[in-house]
Amino acid sequence: MEPQRRRDPCNFGTGDILCGIETEFGIIRKDLEISDPVLESMELVRAYRETSFGIWAYDEEDPRADARGGRAERLAQDEEEEAFLQTDIRRGFSFRESKSDRILKNGARFYNDHTHPEYSTPECLTLRDMILFDRAGTEILREAVRLREAVVGQPGVLGLYRNNTDFHGHSYGCHENYLLPREMSFSEIVRGITPFLVARIILTGAGKVGQEGEDGIRSDGYQLSQRADFMETLTGVDTMQRRPLVNSRDEPHADRERYRRLHLICGDANMSEWQTAMKMGMTRLVLASLFVHPGKVPDLADPVAAIRSISRSRKGDVAVACEDGRMMTADGILSLYRERVDVVVRSEEDRWVVEEWDRALSDYRADSDRLGDRVDWVAKESLLGWACQEQRVVPGDPWLQSLDLAYHDIDPGEGLFWPLEEEGSMRRLTRPEDVRDACEHPPALGRAPIRSAILSRFGGEVREAGWERIAFSGGVTFDLPPYLETDAGKVRRLLDRIAGMDDPAHLEAIIREMNKEGGFDGANR
Repeated sequence: MEPQRRRDPCNFGTGDILCGIETEFGIIRKDLEISDPVLESMELVRAYRETSFGIWAYDEEDPRADARGGRAERLAQDEEEEAFLQTDIRRGFSFRESKSDRILKNGARFYNDHTHPEYSTPECLTLRDMILFDRAGTEILREAVRLREAVVGQPGVLGLYRNNTDFHGHSYGCHENYLLPREMSFSEIVRGITPFLVARIILTGAGKVGQEGEDGIRSDGYQLSQRADFMETLTGVDTMQRRPLVNSRDEPHADRERYRRLHLICGDANMSEWQTAMKMGMTRLVLASLFVHPGKVPDLADPVAAIRSISRSRKGDVAVACEDGRMMTADGILSLYRERVDVVVRSEEDRWVVEEWDRALSDYRADSDRLGDRVDWVAKESLLGWACQEQRVVPGDPWLQSLDLAYHDIDPGEGLFWPLEEEGSMRRLTRPEDVRDACEHPPALGRAPIRSAILSRFGGEVREAGWERIAFSGGVTFDLPPYLETDAGKVRRLLDRIAGMDDPAHLEAIIREMNKEGGFDGANR
């Protein structure tokens, strides 16, 4: 039986969905014959220490909790994780030293995740903040590179790449996070969002030379998505092996009776700000529409095969099979979802997303090259075509994968993306002065500014902190609610009260107020 509508669209929308992005960067030491990514990631994070607070609260994390029920006894990546830990111990590094976590002033987290430096944006309530703080991460990584190279004494020896593959069968992620009402069942989310996730790569793919994954490694050909090769199953709790289209990790970083966090690992790391905005903006609209009216969508016969097929087709225009026997193209699936989200379009940001959605689908259908000022896979393909013509390079030449990697280099003097953005060939949505401010200050709304204010005021008394929890040396611990408050004046008044406090115990009143006014059932809803 089809689920019943739960809420009137006037009472729920994208503004109720807190979101964030975690980006793992590829890293290499160019002056060494053998580069140690674990050590280089640790040292890079440690170099960026003057604007960080405290110790990360790892006890609020539970990667084995499974939204499908219970906890996984063992993850597919446990053996690899244990090998990393043993190697670090032999080097003399504890678990915390290896992670080298930094809690930043802007509400973000910066740490070593396995073999990659990772930047996690603060929680954001607006799409504008999401793009701004994601771009701030690139600037923070650039500054960390500068500080690390100053220690090494050799400018230009570190390479950092905002991409998802090393072209040798290894992938690293760009993870999306969306805080949702607990009453949305996980199975309902999977059923409702899977076709959208498969189809959206025609607008959100980063582009890739070659092919990897369980069906082999090739250096020839071109495809739309960098992560599609590495998707192996529909759902699952793992993130490094047996990667799922819809991750089932049940780790809300909030009151689990009221909230669940959808943790998506199937998307690409984009250079294009427009793509990041649309990836998050379209997905939030789809999730909001599923909450308001979880109606029937066409189930794909084999979603994993479908995302690979779309990614590896020349322009993503191949038809994929649905369980009911229909054949649908990615743009057809996106059109269906586009119609469904109208019921939750409320804000100016929502209207911008649907207008861009309409325009992008129209351009894609007319000629996908029209997306070259917005979409990485189109812009990159054009660059590669020009290079082949000028240099007379044949398909399959490893040099093309080097150019692919160079597109994602975050160094403005080396990366091939940045001149395109600088000359206006690629659209930019943020202003440099706003990005600089976002490197130092948290968003104006939600939980992030409250957490940052508490850490700024009582940093010397904090034992450890995370997204949700702040524990003080004296034994007092507070769990911060998500605070889905869109009144900047109310947030500002809370920040002023925190700044005037002389005892962290007084924060209890702040927490009560956040709980009262800032949830799905808060007074402002």
